[in-house]
Amino acid sequence: MKAIDVPEIDGAYLFEPTSHADERGFFCRTFDADVLRSVGLDPDAFVQDSLSRSAGGVLRGLHLRSGAGEAKLVRCSYGKVFDVVVDLRPHSPTYLGRASFELSGETQVTLYVPAGCAHGFQALTDPADVSYRIDRPHDPAEDVTIAFDDPELAIPWPLPVTSASRRDREAPGLAEALRQRES
Repeated sequence: MKAIDVPEIDGAYLFEPTSHADERGFFCRTFDADVLRSVGLDPDAFVQDSLSRSAGGVLRGLHLRSGAGEAKLVRCSYGKVFDVVVDLRPHSPTYLGRASFELSGETQVTLYVPAGCAHGFQALTDPADVSYRIDRPHDPAEDVTIAFDDPELAIPWPLPVTSASRRDREAPGLAEALRQRES
């Protein structure tokens, strides 16, 4: 497994596993504490694992947490997703930078999203399973959602949005969400 720096988002990484394939399928390591330590991340900081399954076209996000934020490891374990990270840390050298990736069950690449960054994805296959490993227990009172179609962000979602939660459909734009996060 190797760590790859994401230049558009300071402190973000892609963790690319080494896959061993044969006539039976493949095997790869999807989490390696030593590789996380090699880039300054504490593997013991992650306290909760979650999984989402989405139908093709479903959009989830853009989400982040107020307060101390929430760092996460994100991996598409089955299917394929278009994944987006937006840096919303005011003192970051990549503030308002964004990066997008195609994550898939074929590659098992894991994305590290630093605390203070918004995250969202769109399922490109039916279904798409996304695994999350987060560094703080979830507290709904700290949830912040930003409109996925905010013109200031102009994220080029690859498919028409077939479904999104009410929270995601009614989310405020970036400027309003940032004001809410600060209050």
